[in-house]
Amino acid sequence: MQIAQNSVVAFHYTLKNDSGEVLDSSEGREPLTYMHGSGNIIPGLEKELEGKASGDKLQVAVTPEEGYGEIQEGLVQEVPRDAFQGVEDVQPGMQFQAQTQGGPLMVTVTQVEGDTVTVDGNHPLAGQNLNFDVEIAEVREASEEEVEHGHVHGEGGVEH
Repeated sequence: MQIAQNSVVAFHYTLKNDSGEVLDSSEGREPLTYMHGSGNIIPGLEKELEGKASGDKLQVAVTPEEGYGEIQEGLVQEVPRDAFQGVEDVQPGMQFQAQTQGGPLMVTVTQVEGDTVTVDGNHPLAGQNLNFDVEIAEVREASEEEVEHGHVHGEGGVEH
């Protein structure tokens, strides 16, 4: 079976940046499982997996536009240290959920200087080219319930 709209796909991957540094991998773990065409993985990778079948191996280069987007400078802000009530020692690398006008947003602390904390709401991989080595492990049709819910159920998916 080939990967198409509403097929359930399980694949192994290694993600590297342009320098060849491994950023993430499914090595030693279960394959990543998703429902094709439901927006469950980044668009550039999903587009390249279309039409592939179990056993296929491929390399996929994804630009920021089809990955996690370009860096948006407006998502980098300086906030007062006292905005972190109950957190004794704010350090770079810590992540928090901020409440914004657009709803909740995950932010990462990038700098702490005196009473000022710089936070970044961009995805950590925003602005980067993403290079995937992929091996398709399994492709199957999604159940009616999976299609209705827009995600995979059971092994590798959501249990309700």
